[in-house]
Amino acid sequence: MSIRHGLLALLERGPRYGSQLRTEFESRTGSTWPLNVGQVYTTLARLERDGLVAPDGEDAAGHTLYAITDTGRTELLQWYGRPVDRANPPRDELSIKLAMAVGAPGVDIRAVIQSQRHATIKAMQDYTRLKATALAAVESGRSHERDDVAWLLVLEQLIFQTEAEARWLDHCEARLVRLSLPADRRAAEPEPPQAAPAETPAPTTTTPPRTARTRRG
Repeated sequence: MSIRHGLLALLERGPRYGSQLRTEFESRTGSTWPLNVGQVYTTLARLERDGLVAPDGEDAAGHTLYAITDTGRTELLQWYGRPVDRANPPRDELSIKLAMAVGAPGVDIRAVIQSQRHATIKAMQDYTRLKATALAAVESGRSHERDDVAWLLVLEQLIFQTEAEARWLDHCEARLVRLSLPADRRAAEPEPPQAAPAETPAPTTTTPPRTARTRRG
């Protein structure tokens, strides 16, 4: 859905053709989510089918141009105002990998976590360096293009995402340690000695105790 509405957002600025839309989409997002031309034209065909875009002639080079319709503008505004649905989160390869690694024979899940943590921290450092460069360009006044500001926002989202992933990996490792400690302790500690059976108490009687008066009697 993000590609569908992303193309509508670009077409709202004026008619575009497929390759142009791909280039502008990647420029706006810093090529974080690259598209291929086939994917763009497939999406355009669906948008045209739904009445959200329409062909708008050709440019000088013979490229078919597409323009957003009034229905497409309405759909785009509704998309901007609608929160992103988190009820059905996209599949996450790392979560699936760790879920499958739990209890898998021959797999050291803590080694998997440590390897991923190293890669995640490296990615976070790379994103941070890119952010510093982009931020310096924007704040210096050399660049106020909307694509540069948009790329800066995407970079910051990637930084927050990798930071959260690193914290989650730390949590996963701590969780595994906590869950394995009880079993380790049971294996290391000796069995407690069996308690001796308690002696059977002597039966009690209901005869009242003898007093001096009764003995004299």
